[in-house]
Amino acid sequence: MSFRKEPPFIHGTVARSAVVLVNLGTPDEPTRGAVRRYLKEFLSDPRVVEIPRLVWWLILNLIILPFRSGKSAKKYESIWTREGSPLKVHTQKQATLLRGALGERGHDALRVVMAMRYGSPSLPEVLDKLKAEHCERVVILPAYPQYSGTTTASIYDAVFAHYAKVRNMPELRMVKHYHDHDSYIDALHDSVLAFWETNGRGQKLLMSFHGVPKRTLLLGDPYHCECYKTARLLAAKLRLKPDQYVVTFQSRFGKAEWLQPYTAPTLQQLARDGIERIDVICPGFTSDCLETLEEIAMEAKHDFLAAGGKQFHYIACLNEDPSWIAGFAEIAEQHLIGWPTMMTPAQREAEKKDAEIGRERALALGAER
Repeated sequence: MSFRKEPPFIHGTVARSAVVLVNLGTPDEPTRGAVRRYLKEFLSDPRVVEIPRLVWWLILNLIILPFRSGKSAKKYESIWTREGSPLKVHTQKQATLLRGALGERGHDALRVVMAMRYGSPSLPEVLDKLKAEHCERVVILPAYPQYSGTTTASIYDAVFAHYAKVRNMPELRMVKHYHDHDSYIDALHDSVLAFWETNGRGQKLLMSFHGVPKRTLLLGDPYHCECYKTARLLAAKLRLKPDQYVVTFQSRFGKAEWLQPYTAPTLQQLARDGIERIDVICPGFTSDCLETLEEIAMEAKHDFLAAGGKQFHYIACLNEDPSWIAGFAEIAEQHLIGWPTMMTPAQREAEKKDAEIGRERALALGAER
């Protein structure tokens, strides 16, 4: 087995710590080809689809990719912004703001960067860059509050697969979940209250989480329970009675049974039952994306109104909400305990000298060329 080539090391270089905010991923552009490449990488992950590989390869490559890529591309096109994919834009902004929030707390020797599990910037690419920047301690911070083998564990797989080929590994800390963390619940609470203060309050609050196959729950995945705990804590913080909120699961795919109740049929039934206004929030997504902006704010809204509902209000994800960035910083900080993340005057001087050496080398290389 061959290992990756190690970057040049200069004695006296300040060893740094880093936080890597990892989200699911997104196509590079809303085109059939880009979406096909993204879906192939995503749906080829055995963590995402637990079907015998040969059978799934045939289904994926002969049925799903040829027919679904074009439809998905149109959906991505409907939510695409001038800046690009909403999920990527929000995740990058979160990483930038998180870096600032942690810096204000004194962590000035800390790098905070964004990576995607599927698509770009890829985890291996980002982890290689951190190694070149002398980051010897790395916290992996998933953008998923609730743990699932289909999401968080897949990030772990990618991290470990990358470092299996690295000779000089960094210290690693992996954040498993924060579904019940006070800062996360507080941020959700503040988001809902702010929305209600501006737009009034609906008859019910529907909390829609991303769905997964029911068999994952039966096999021991804690995702279902963690979603319900988030919902219960948020409802309690908002002082909602049991009949004032409902928990559902969206994004069902295929013919197998997934976690229930399903979002779309529940919204239709609520409308038929006489609920005229519904407020919908997606607590499991920390950044708005295809599943929230198109599936919920567009498709689910249409389902509710078509069934007789009068008003459908979507409450945006936490995105760059100041309350969430402060909460996110607190979560990250707890996983940095014991690691040096603040520069001493001597380290700042060493960092300055290291930068000067780097500039001199760059100039020398330029002269040689």
